[in-house]
Amino acid sequence: MLRLDFDNAFVRELPADPEQGPGVRQVQGALYSRVQPTPVAAPRLLAYSAEMAARLGLDEAAVRSPEFAQVFAGNALLPGMQPFASNYGGHQFGHWAGQLGDGRAIGLGEVINAAGERWELQLKGAGPTPYSRTADGRAVLRSSVREFLCSEAMHHLGVPTTRALSLIGTGEDVVRDMFYDGHPKAEPGAVVCRVAPSFLRFGHFELPASRGDIELLRQLVDFCIRRDYPQLAGSGEALHAAWFAQVCERTAVTMAHWMRVGFVHGVMNTDNLSILGLTIDYGPYGWVDNYDPDWTPNTTDAGGRRYRYGAQPQVAYWNLSRLAGALSPLFADVAPLQDGLRRYVEAWNAAERDTVARKLGLRECRDEDLALMDDLRGLLHRAEVDMTLWFRALSDLDDAAPDLQAFAEAFYDEHKRAASEPEFLAWLSRYRARLAADAAPTAERQARMRAANPRYVLRNYLAQQAIDRAEQGDAAGITDLLEVMRRPYEDQPGREAYAQRRPDWARDRAGCSMLSCSS
Repeated sequence: MLRLDFDNAFVRELPADPEQGPGVRQVQGALYSRVQPTPVAAPRLLAYSAEMAARLGLDEAAVRSPEFAQVFAGNALLPGMQPFASNYGGHQFGHWAGQLGDGRAIGLGEVINAAGERWELQLKGAGPTPYSRTADGRAVLRSSVREFLCSEAMHHLGVPTTRALSLIGTGEDVVRDMFYDGHPKAEPGAVVCRVAPSFLRFGHFELPASRGDIELLRQLVDFCIRRDYPQLAGSGEALHAAWFAQVCERTAVTMAHWMRVGFVHGVMNTDNLSILGLTIDYGPYGWVDNYDPDWTPNTTDAGGRRYRYGAQPQVAYWNLSRLAGALSPLFADVAPLQDGLRRYVEAWNAAERDTVARKLGLRECRDEDLALMDDLRGLLHRAEVDMTLWFRALSDLDDAAPDLQAFAEAFYDEHKRAASEPEFLAWLSRYRARLAADAAPTAERQARMRAANPRYVLRNYLAQQAIDRAEQGDAAGITDLLEVMRRPYEDQPGREAYAQRRPDWARDRAGCSMLSCSS
């Protein structure tokens, strides 16, 4: 029998929408609406995270029970669950969008596990809410597989992230126009159970501020500090300032991790940034294959490339500035908020130095090392070199004089490889001289680098292959890929196929490079 202990602070302590049910509406003076998940026809467990289940105190027998599929598809509730959809706004692609809210996410409640940790459970794709606007509140299998896999892959990469407990097939079709070209089609539906200490976003604070509801804003800030930042002490403006500085610092650290592993979020709207600095909302994300700071996986952003890989740290700062503006009514002076934004810059600079040192295997990052890394990135871009494969090959270098043969698998274009060889050899010579000055033993350097430069990342074409199999009724590809991504920094004999560069057939295929927001 399934049993979880709930302590639903969000719905207990914050004001609710007086109207119940999924009818679309503007919700004023409230931070959530009570709404029930919509049952599905034939729920079936497709995959689950053993680590997340254990964290919640659920063993394999519990997860594989028929009751589990019923509950985490939205067909049944456990004692203590109090379903709700939260109310927030956001800036989307640089423009204020007004009320947005959980359009297809339904929170089930906050579990307290045996270790005293708080984990909020949320179903994505469980039916309409008051914030669904013109949508149906459902999710297709392809986007659900991607969210499930990426949530867990990012965790194992060491990137702050929301987690995923389960992926449930619904036995129902969902109609989507994948390319927004007027050709909708039916696709298999699914529900993901997402898990996080908190799903609060920047947009939760922006919405009451935009409406002039300062007391509701203050109530939410104080609640967030009390529940999600209990380590902070003090009161009033000083406490609020310390909290905002922490949000800024956590956001900077997460951005540095994204850049370290080559992750591109794709939709960095303010409603998609977590107040805990977690990676949240896995939509049209992607990993950089051939290094390109201007690449975005989001077809909607293909023109302006606002959320391209290289711009992510700057976009995060812009989003934090919008959050600061929303919080400004709580401060007599904006100086503490400006201090928080400066803390972001300081934390980002420190994290970037740490990234450079770790990826290059150095004990410290000097100013000239930043230039060394910038020069390498320029070379990788011009020569069309795979970011993940290059840095992993660099991690494997021994004391012998390197040549480009050790990096052969990282090049996508042989002509560019030949043309750029003198520049790469010159860079490798500079790098070897820097290693000699660092004086770290080879084994120590390699261990440091292999812990920062993954062998395996969740490339879009790998996820698409798992999706293709799942849509044909074979979910084993999801489980196989999840197993590989559980140990991304280790060499895994027999799984070399998961560590190859993007194949030519995947360069322009839908789902394997860029993706739409349709899900």
